[in-house]
Amino acid sequence: MTYTSIKSDGTFPHTLRVAHLYGDLMNTYGDNGNILMLKYIGEKLGAQMTFDIVSLEDTFNADDYDLVFFGGGQDYEQVIVSQDLPSKAAEIKRFIENDGVMLAICGGFQFLGQYYIEASGRKIEGISAMNHYTLNQENNRFIGDIEIYNEEFDETYYGFENHQGRTFLSPDQKPLGRIIKGQGNNNEDGTEGLHYKNVFGSYFHGPILSRNARLAYRIIRQALLNKYKTLELPAFEDILLDEEKGQQITDSKRKVER
Repeated sequence: MTYTSIKSDGTFPHTLRVAHLYGDLMNTYGDNGNILMLKYIGEKLGAQMTFDIVSLEDTFNADDYDLVFFGGGQDYEQVIVSQDLPSKAAEIKRFIENDGVMLAICGGFQFLGQYYIEASGRKIEGISAMNHYTLNQENNRFIGDIEIYNEEFDETYYGFENHQGRTFLSPDQKPLGRIIKGQGNNNEDGTEGLHYKNVFGSYFHGPILSRNARLAYRIIRQALLNKYKTLELPAFEDILLDEEKGQQITDSKRKVER
């Protein structure tokens, strides 16, 4: 199939509008790298990408966005966000239940659940868009390289985790993957992240999408199909296989260096 991502007049045939929730506060772990990767993949698939930071006192309307990104932050920033987030909770839930596409990392992942416990023991309420919850641990963090396998998609994801929280999924949630290496959600049940409807959550930093082009492709593709329904899109192998091969070479070098 012949596929052109840009029209002859230099414009894109499609558009995607992305909400970056609290992008000015929840951006501790290189989350702008995820934004850059979403832009890169979107443009590869012929979509002009528009990004809006939706932060304190801003209105979030589920109908305005095709994709949502919710990154991670430190405890101080997360407390501030927790005070504003209830004003957006209903629309975020509506976005999720209407099959909206979302990527949530670390703190964003935790906020979508019932609650999380800080290192100090303080309980911070989430928005209960889903039923997972996060406990703390004393004098310990899960830090290091991590590798997981997603059986549903037959894909392996690589990343770096650095989190104090221990997250437990509910029965209606699937993990993003099963752990091959690392601690994952809680170092007990062998899971990492979550996949619920079109929501992908993870503790991967690094950022996750720069090392996992297939996941980035999956996210953008689903957002485009949601919006344009019968859109015919190229396969990952037709436009992004070289990027994946390059990443595999980089990962192999890291293993040798260790």
